[in-house]
Amino acid sequence: MGRLTTHVLDTARGRPAAGLRIGLYRCGATPQLLASTVTDAEGRCPAPLLEGEDFTAGDYQLEFAAGEYFGGRGSFLDTVVVRFTVTTPLEHYHVPLLLSPYGYTTYRGS
Repeated sequence: MGRLTTHVLDTARGRPAAGLRIGLYRCGATPQLLASTVTDAEGRCPAPLLEGEDFTAGDYQLEFAAGEYFGGRGSFLDTVVVRFTVTTPLEHYHVPLLLSPYGYTTYRGS
């Protein structure tokens, strides 16, 4: 069964990004909010963002509230937006985010 997950690591502090707000949107003329969550103590979401029949091929966008997470003071980043395409919804799509107040890296994980 396909599913979408994420994991956020705070590279500035050298630990998981606990308490980071995340929104998942289906892209289109008007993005549609599909899920919103907050990371746990391990920087993970408590459940997959999408799975099963709800996880379909298409374009998606994850929005990570980086500025809010870093307290808004001295953070260069506000909202980190990661847009990606799901072509095989029967697979596991994992989108890790390595985050600091000044930059980020992401990739398709496993």
